[in-house]
Amino acid sequence: MPVDGDGRTPWEAAGGELVLVEEHTIVSWVMGSRAFGLATEESDTDRRGVYVAPTPWFWGFSRPPTHLDGPQEERFSWELERFCSLALAANPNILECLHSPLVEFTDPRGEELLSLRDAFLSREVLRTFSRYVAGQRRKLDADVRTHGAPRWKHAMHLLRLQRSCRDLLRTGRLVVEVGEAREELLGVRRGEWSWDRVAAALAELDAACEEAALTTPLPAAPDRARVADFLYRVRRDSAAALG
Repeated sequence: MPVDGDGRTPWEAAGGELVLVEEHTIVSWVMGSRAFGLATEESDTDRRGVYVAPTPWFWGFSRPPTHLDGPQEERFSWELERFCSLALAANPNILECLHSPLVEFTDPRGEELLSLRDAFLSREVLRTFSRYVAGQRRKLDADVRTHGAPRWKHAMHLLRLQRSCRDLLRTGRLVVEVGEAREELLGVRRGEWSWDRVAAALAELDAACEEAALTTPLPAAPDRARVADFLYRVRRDSAAALG
């Protein structure tokens, strides 16, 4: 969709890709250790957000970017459609964004997205969380073989994620704050656990997730219809705003 015949995309004419984040964000969160309750004095502040590209910007051969880094350091954002697609697929990082206790900004569309948290949850979390954990576990095993020890911060977060998955399957609720497990997990980060102990804990949590999945209150599939209706209305209202 060129603008004024100069070949630029609408977002380029508006000032560049990051205009989408700066002017069209509907919700943003603090994530990482601060959201998990595991922050220390050295912790960064990781931010994540969702923006809505104006509907007319899709009416051409060049579609708006599905995700963007910046403009601040440690900030990453997704366009709404991409975010919803990943959440419906039970992507662990995306689902945790929706349940972060640290919401920094939201507008009415962002509020509605947050109200749809449960629509994205399903029994698929067992598969997606387990697959993510397995991938990260292979990296930690490689560290142990190469360096004699894992990256302890990554080991801590792997235990945290498996605990979160276990509790989500048991209760149907995703809680990202570690609560009373904080000191134990920080002990892992400080290297106070042996790798054998971490590996045993991961195996125990994996078995607990499989057991919890047998009686989980989570539905078999996410509520795609509710999410699709929301996305349709956002796109429609954006188009109607042209007048």
